[in-house]
Amino acid sequence: MLRAMILGAGAGGGFPQWNSAGPGCRRARAGDPAAPRRSQASLAVSADGERWLVVNAAPDLRQQIEATPALHPRVAPLRNSPISAVLLTGGEIDAIAGLLHLRERQPFRLYAAAPTRAVLDANPIFGCLNPDFVGRADLPLDAAFAPQDAGGAALGLSITAYVVPGKVPLYAETTGQPDVSEDGEALGLAISAGGAVLHYIPGCAMMTPALRNRLRGANCVIFDGTLFSDDEMISAGAGPKTGRRMGHMPITETLHEFASLGVRRRILTHLNNTNPALLADSPERATLEAAGWEVAEDGMEITP
Repeated sequence: MLRAMILGAGAGGGFPQWNSAGPGCRRARAGDPAAPRRSQASLAVSADGERWLVVNAAPDLRQQIEATPALHPRVAPLRNSPISAVLLTGGEIDAIAGLLHLRERQPFRLYAAAPTRAVLDANPIFGCLNPDFVGRADLPLDAAFAPQDAGGAALGLSITAYVVPGKVPLYAETTGQPDVSEDGEALGLAISAGGAVLHYIPGCAMMTPALRNRLRGANCVIFDGTLFSDDEMISAGAGPKTGRRMGHMPITETLHEFASLGVRRRILTHLNNTNPALLADSPERATLEAAGWEVAEDGMEITP
């Protein structure tokens, strides 16, 4: 049976963001139950409840592990972890920085597609992941594969990684405004075990005919919910970029695109700290709930 746990549901910086005095962040810091805190987006999946694959190593990974008993070390041996593999859907800081928490000579297998592998290989700090313990494996695209642990044992999962529209990470931009492309900078995943299938797409710049066909009739999709409206950050005075400029389609467009796809369960993740959908009592949340959407929270467990 496939088990999936939302380790984090926030965008880069989490919620509240450390340098934001926005109204939502102030409510979260005050402990408002309608504004629960969220760490940066990450997912854990397992077929047996014992060995887990983490999708995206958020900067908050250490805290996420401590908040998730299923990811705690077992009683013996002294050093151990149920995290058997990590899979990266892109090279953004909020997807790779958490790897530095996993440098304690603990065996696991690390999967990434070519653009993300290049980011890791080019930065010597990731050499702290001793290759004697952490094997880096190419992530195949558009073909189901069975992820393995460091010793080569299959985890009982089947994963198909596929390209979705995206762009290079902001820190890697070398031109003024790089185009959205489908070159492997952003990936979606179809994760299955025991017949259940879950799609995880934490970053997506636009809907395409190919993606629409892939998701049509899906049982469960966890999708990019970074901004509610494209100019949200500009309107809030939080920054000069639109959602599309950052490689994320706004929720207003997502609602329209998914309306005819017949996806049974639809969940939004990777929400930016300016997104009013983070607030349980906002009109935007009411709009989402009326349309049959859920907003992910840290610790949320999903059984597709």
